[in-house]
Amino acid sequence: MTKITGTVIHGKKKGKALGFPTANIRLKENVKSGVYAGNIFLNREKYKAAIFISKEGSVLEAHLLNFTGNLYGKEIKVEMGPRLREVKNFKKEEDLINQIAQDVDLAGRT
Repeated sequence: MTKITGTVIHGKKKGKALGFPTANIRLKENVKSGVYAGNIFLNREKYKAAIFISKEGSVLEAHLLNFTGNLYGKEIKVEMGPRLREVKNFKKEEDLINQIAQDVDLAGRT
């Protein structure tokens, strides 16, 4: 199981615009691109998360389930779980939103 620690940085805010805000950290580790289930540890609390690693693999984006708040500048620990799917391209934003909702649901049950 891959464990990654990093400080939350500002991203492009695309996840937030789609209704799925993410905590982004720069990757030093080499992690295969895709969508993963996992856990995020913050201030001794554990949150289930849907995690996205782009094909470029330079940033990890984690949508924490049942969390609201500002994470910028905070250190988080990421525990990568099972890979749920590979990266896909979507022609319609609606299709992307539906897929992310399915990913988040599956991550919450994993």
